[in-house]
Amino acid sequence: MKQKIIFYFLFGAMILILLSACSRGPGKYDDFAKCLFDKGVTMYGTEWCSHCQNQKREFGSSFQYIDYVDCDLQARECRKTGVNGYPTWKINGESYPGEQRFDRLASLSGCEL
Repeated sequence: MKQKIIFYFLFGAMILILLSACSRGPGKYDDFAKCLFDKGVTMYGTEWCSHCQNQKREFGSSFQYIDYVDCDLQARECRKTGVNGYPTWKINGESYPGEQRFDRLASLSGCEL
């Protein structure tokens, strides 16, 4: 009896997880974020940086497609690329410090917004 209860509980939990994952759908900026990734655009930041959090929030679930380097975890890479503040966007070998508007990221990268 106990095994049946555990089985039904786990089965129900699995169904709920699958339903919630399917209901999210694509993010609003998925295509834009994927284009930025394809063009080699990288955002350097940290988890404690409020401006980085704002930038991530703007992308919403589409941020998963952004090439993001956490400078707390990868400090050597950030120093090597000359990142001094957060966030910093690297586009075509140039640095763009601070939060960037989507229209500016589109213009600098050639990605369609």
